[in-house]
Amino acid sequence: MIAEADLKVIKPKEPATASSAAHVQSGIPVPKAIRVKNFSPDDWEDFIEEWSTSLEDTYIKVRRFGGSGDYGVDIAGFCTDKGFENTWDNYQCKRYAHPLRPSDIWVELGKIIYYSHIGEYTPPRKHYFVASLGVGTTLERLLSKPTELHQKFKENWDGHCRSGITLTKEIELSGKLLSYMDAFDFTIFSSKSHVELIEAHSYTGFHAVRFGGGLPARPDPEAPPAVPAPSESRYIRQLLDAYGDHLGSPLPDMNALVAHNMLGRDFRRQRERFYHAEALRNFARDTVPDGTFDDLQEEVYHGVVDITDATHPNGYERMKATVTQASSVALTANPLASVTKSQDRQGICHQLANEDRLKWVMDDD
Repeated sequence: MIAEADLKVIKPKEPATASSAAHVQSGIPVPKAIRVKNFSPDDWEDFIEEWSTSLEDTYIKVRRFGGSGDYGVDIAGFCTDKGFENTWDNYQCKRYAHPLRPSDIWVELGKIIYYSHIGEYTPPRKHYFVASLGVGTTLERLLSKPTELHQKFKENWDGHCRSGITLTKEIELSGKLLSYMDAFDFTIFSSKSHVELIEAHSYTGFHAVRFGGGLPARPDPEAPPAVPAPSESRYIRQLLDAYGDHLGSPLPDMNALVAHNMLGRDFRRQRERFYHAEALRNFARDTVPDGTFDDLQEEVYHGVVDITDATHPNGYERMKATVTQASSVALTANPLASVTKSQDRQGICHQLANEDRLKWVMDDD
């Protein structure tokens, strides 16, 4: 008979961290490594394409092999402008329904050795295996023992490589190829873990969109230099024309503002706003996908252009009304919305003026 002592009160474990509104809305966050393991084939391919952009700071050029033949090359990172003729690294990305096993890699090793032997390319400096479900314990141990890897590979040549490297012929492991394989440096073969992939991915502009968690903190924008940069010339000319339209006499350059304290202060504010927007543009390059900041500019443009095109007493009043309107433009749909400040919206108006998409003094004024 079941004893009363064997019946325990049900008591769920206390959560390791305090619950939050986000938990109630979306549930407990799924660790990023688990998400990667559960990616669909398309999501895995997209993730690898995104991750590979993190390699661009390491190599002169990064390319994904798209030729008609399979030479054992997937993502190549070239250390010089000589490509395959000089130092390069290979990243072999695999998606299987199981962690990568030794039997999954013999033919890949065979391709690297065979095609480098016949001169298709120099042997890679490093060859990394990247797998959607990771590298199994047996293979990881084998990759850490290059001498044993060499021997096991040799034993598996006939079963995996002899007919598996190319469909056009069988390749015997003998003669010069055997000598080449025996002298080959098997220490080049290793793997990349999910943790390493995710860490590298976090430095791309795709990370926050794919995994969530918000954007990193923005650095403070630089103060405008005393001497404007050449890239400021057009919007500054537009500002000076707007001030001149207000005063009823043209201003040849920014030195003419010395006699107009109020306009001088306004000029400094507008430049600060421009630099805020430029800082946001630079921040976007490192944290969100390409085109995100362009979309933000487009939203601001459509939020203010009707005000710009309306009738105003002069160009200065048109600029002021446009910049004021920009502060109230809602940007909730853009990934940068959470880090966009009022100064950024206002500064985008000057970025648009820098491209003559917004004009403060109209021809018919």
